[in-house]
Amino acid sequence: MELVKISKVIPNENNPRFIKDNKFKKLVKSIKDFPEMLKLRPIVVNKDMVVLGGNMRLKACNEAGLKEVYVLKADELTKEQEQEFIVKDNVGFGEWDWDSLANEWELKELEDWGLDGFPFDAEDTEEDKYTRKIEAPTYKPNNEKPNINDLTDDAKYKELITDINNSTLDETEKKFLIKSAQRHIVFDYSKIADYYANSNKDVQDLMERSALIIIDFDKAIESGYVKLTNDIAKSYKKNGILW
Repeated sequence: MELVKISKVIPNENNPRFIKDNKFKKLVKSIKDFPEMLKLRPIVVNKDMVVLGGNMRLKACNEAGLKEVYVLKADELTKEQEQEFIVKDNVGFGEWDWDSLANEWELKELEDWGLDGFPFDAEDTEEDKYTRKIEAPTYKPNNEKPNINDLTDDAKYKELITDINNSTLDETEKKFLIKSAQRHIVFDYSKIADYYANSNKDVQDLMERSALIIIDFDKAIESGYVKLTNDIAKSYKKNGILW
């Protein structure tokens, strides 16, 4: 490894990688904030000083105003090996442990350093990550009870069932795929809400247990969607269901 004038390092015109503007700005900032890292991760060049690994870093170093950069010469590689290195140097085989990152580093810093793809908002607080609220849609049911066959769209499900039954798979595989095909049944929750509102208590109870309907009684009472007698209210309170 050696320290050379940045003007001697030649960008690779055939570099298959590119960087978006917002990430490039973060890379430039990262180099300005932590230039020592360039010594730990030198730019890899061939015998002609053409970059094999680190084209984006070289571009960012120029943008940051650096006059010299560390390079590592890989002058023993064949042309075929150089081409292979260019690709393999940019392949990421590992996966991030997001929980570990969130616990050990400041998320805003990680974002500033160029890390993205967070499964949560980088500006969330520690508490927010574990108390995320899901906003469920609220339906105001009417007084008309829809036909139960209109509560779902099972066209895709039926199509899959036909294909599965006509296949040459064994019966065990068919049974498994038939079960999984149920995921393609589309539920119309506005109609389900209407059906629920106009059904008897037994049907309502089973619909709730099936999670077809989730009742927020405080909001429902406030909005006038549901009327509770004292006995029913006491029953729910006693069983600790939603109070």
